[in-house]
Amino acid sequence: MASHDRFLAVVIALLWGMNFIAIDITLGHFPPLLAAALRFTLIAIPVVLFVPPPRVPLRWLLGYGLGTGTCQFAFLFVAIELGMPAGLASLVLQASAPFTVLLGVLLLAEPVRPVAALGVVIAAAGMALIGWQRFEHAALLPMVLTLLGALSWAAGNLCVRKARPDSALRFTVWMAVVPPLPLLTLSLLAEGPGTAWRAVSTIDSAQGWAALGGLAYVALFGSVIAAALWAVLMGRNPAGTVAPFSMLVPVVGMSAAFVLLGERPTAVELFAALLVIGGVLLGSRPARGDTDATHREPHARGGVSEATSAERGRSSPARISSA
Repeated sequence: MASHDRFLAVVIALLWGMNFIAIDITLGHFPPLLAAALRFTLIAIPVVLFVPPPRVPLRWLLGYGLGTGTCQFAFLFVAIELGMPAGLASLVLQASAPFTVLLGVLLLAEPVRPVAALGVVIAAAGMALIGWQRFEHAALLPMVLTLLGALSWAAGNLCVRKARPDSALRFTVWMAVVPPLPLLTLSLLAEGPGTAWRAVSTIDSAQGWAALGGLAYVALFGSVIAAALWAVLMGRNPAGTVAPFSMLVPVVGMSAAFVLLGERPTAVELFAALLVIGGVLLGSRPARGDTDATHREPHARGGVSEATSAERGRSSPARISSA
């Protein structure tokens, strides 16, 4: 990977890691389900107006939108609202990688390499340690909700594999068209119209403006810009080279939460974080043949691999959508 691409990968990790700080700020004013609905609405409006839809079967776009969009962010935002530390959430969401492997085995009958299975076991051990710590501190429910968010993300990854989109970026941004209505409906049913009205009517306050800033960051920098840059990287480099940089996201998230939010992970949680990161890195390594094949197919004009984004996704977990 060229030095400028490595720099770009670090920038993306910074954008995605700071997402969790922005979410925490946003939830200081907006109820979680309404905040998630607004996040996708801000993306969906310009997408419908200016971005051509991807050429994929509608069912896979809906599945991706409901899994990676609606369910992941409903669970994640509610978990943070209920007390899940933002930094720890950035780590626990990485469980989407081993979940993707497991769902691929169960639903798509995909073979699992021994090294991938070992990575899943190591990451699962880290998650179990974090769950034990959360249980000890009477905070298991937010942890479970965050894991459900990771499982939803993994289900969305399977839809990406089945869809094989012609453009990973257009497929990702058009996913944002699906969640607004389901999330708004959930917000009205669970949070009530009065809660939404209070959040909107009191927006002209310091807390309200801060929440709007956090929402704008999540929608623009954490979603559209980061996803576009990630798609560029995946087009220039083998997936096995790019994917490990996604593990910088929890490092940035936990570090930023430590500095800006005063979150203090326990020693056990830090050890568990190392297990999770190591397990995900190990499990997401592409097979030697896949890596060699990717290197053997450079584009004749620009050195860009001709493998599609969907084909890359079969050798490593999808990382285009992050919180």
